[in-house]
Order: sequence, then structure tokens, then C-alpha cells
Amino acid sequence: MKAKLQIMMLRRVLGLATLPTLAIVLYICFILFSIRVKLPLLSSSNTTDLVTKPPRLRAQFSLLIGILTRADKYNHRHFLRLLYGIQSSPQADIDVKFVFCNLTKPEQRVLVALEIMRFNDIIILNCYENMNSGKTYMYFSSLPRILPHQYDYVMKADDDVFLRLAPLALSLQPLPRLDLYYGFVIPCASMNPFVNYMSGMGFLLSWDIVEWISSSKILANDTFGPEDKLVGKWLNMGNKAKNRFSNKPAMYDYPGTNGRCSHDLIPDTVAVHRLKRWDQWVHVLNFFNVTKELVHSNLYSVSFNG
Repeated sequence: MKAKLQIMMLRRVLGLATLPTLAIVLYICFILFSIRVKLPLLSSSNTTDLVTKPPRLRAQFSLLIGILTRADKYNHRHFLRLLYGIQSSPQADIDVKFVFCNLTKPEQRVLVALEIMRFNDIIILNCYENMNSGKTYMYFSSLPRILPHQYDYVMKADDDVFLRLAPLALSLQPLPRLDLYYGFVIPCASMNPFVNYMSGMGFLLSWDIVEWISSSKILANDTFGPEDKLVGKWLNMGNKAKNRFSNKPAMYDYPGTNGRCSHDLIPDTVAVHRLKRWDQWVHVLNFFNVTKELVHSNLYSVSFNG
């Protein structure tokens, strides 16, 4: 009797309910059901992972590497893009840019423009192409004015040097961020970075020294001569770079190319200089197993393991 009474009351309620009311009730039931189904997917282990997952390590310093080259060296520039594009360092934010003087040929204006549009990694200085007639001065002195932001360090490198970015960053990590001059001291047999100058293969200055070069009127009138030797002269003349570091034997010339500046390849290498031929590049890249991260794929019909 009681059951019949409940059924009659339910029929009465449903009879009184309007369609909008039923729609609202059904929608609320659907939402509640959905929540109930989805909640188990967020298990305690999943939520814990979300909370405790360590954040990405923040870089400790920034570095701009300017590779001084010439506009016509398109193929070599593309090769170096590949080489530096697959390298990184957790310690540093590293930007690699190619540096040359004003464009002088119609094809340069088109092809270099395409490179800039695609890669945005080119600096064109207001100068005529040269090695020892002010290009290095123009490079350093222009940076505070043309860059959108400053870096902790700025490096000048040749286009025949292979830089290993991770070891380079590790070697810079404990060094001062101010008044720093870093590289491979000349003469080759010297271990004293406070005598003479750093080789043009690749030397680095802290940003405060770059700003000093940019603002010094004395240096603006002393820009002709061997560019690496000239930089050492500037720093001595201005009583700059009280912090100096020569990274030997990690920086050197390719074996057999330059007397006492050369030695065999070593695992802790930061820079190898005087890579003039493809066989030399291949030897170096194989020694450091640069392609070890290549992922196997059925798309490759050739073996990369020799």
C-alpha cells in the first residue's frame, strides 16, 4: 500500500514538472556523473607528480658567440648552424650569431635576407670586409648599441673552430662575471694569461669590458693590426681584465697544424681550431661522437655506424 502511494506521488510530481525543469535536472545529473567518472583518473600518484616535479633548471649566465665570417660562405654557415643547433648547456643561455661586414653583391642581398628571415642569427656590421682592419673592434663596439639586451659574456670566434658548448659553459661557471678575459694565451707554450694576449681562435670578454670598448674614444682610433693582439693591447692599456683565464689544454689547434699550439684530440676539449678541410671536421666530430643522439628510424636506408 505504501509503495503504491509513493508511485502515485512520483507520477504527480512528474506530471507537474515542465520540460525546462526536467532539462535542468538531467543536466545536473550529467555533470555529477562526469565528475564522479573523471576523479579516479587523477590518482594520488599523479597529483603528487604534478606537485613535486622539479622545475626546469634556470641558466646561471648568458653568452653570445659571434662567429666572424664572410657573407659568401653560405654552405659553411649552414653547416655550423647544424653543428651548434644540436648543442646546449643547462648552465648557460647561449646564442650563436654570424658576423660579417656590409653586403656588396646583389645575390648577397637576396640570400642573406632569406637567412635572416629564416634563422635571425646574422649581424651585419657597417664596415668593409677585413680581418685586421677594424672588424673585431666594430663587432665589440657595436653590440651595446644594436643588441636588444645585454649578455654576461661575449665571445669572438673564427669560423674554422669547433666549440663544444657544454664544456665551454662548465669552464665559465666558476669564473667572475665582471672584468673577465678568457681564451688561449699566446705564445703557445705560455700558461700565464697576464702576459701577451688570447688567440683569435676564440676569446671571450665580460659585458662590462664590451661596454668599455664601445665607449672608449681612444680605442676608436686604434683599430688596425692583428685583431687578437690588438685586444690584448687595449686591455693592458686600459688596466682592464684583472680576471684572466687561459683554458689550456682544452683549447688548441688541430693536431699537426701549428707546432706547439697543436696537440692530439682530448675528451675535455672546449675548442679545436684550424679546421680547414672536411676530413679534419669529420675526424673531430667522430672523435666526440657528435651524432650519438641520432634516434633510429626506418626512414634511414643507410647505416650511420660505419
